[in-house]
Amino acid sequence: MVRLRVEFTTEPFDLDEAPAHAVVAREVIQSAELDAVDVGPFGNTAEGGADAVLTAVDALLRQSLAAGATRVSLQVNVLGEGEK
Repeated sequence: MVRLRVEFTTEPFDLDEAPAHAVVAREVIQSAELDAVDVGPFGNTAEGGADAVLTAVDALLRQSLAAGATRVSLQVNVLGEGEK
């Protein structure tokens, strides 16, 4: 089974309070069927099987843009055998 790691941020940033698009993005990732999720103020990472990650990325993009994100930056990496 292919495993993927996605790293993402949404913009615009607001250091005083998490904007709606950032909250939505975190909720999407945290509720997805992923193996590992790490959310933070400047970036978020999640890992899991390819289908689960790609499904979560689709929902993340659609929902965070609908919630006001003007930019979503993401990187997807294929993890090697046994890599975490």
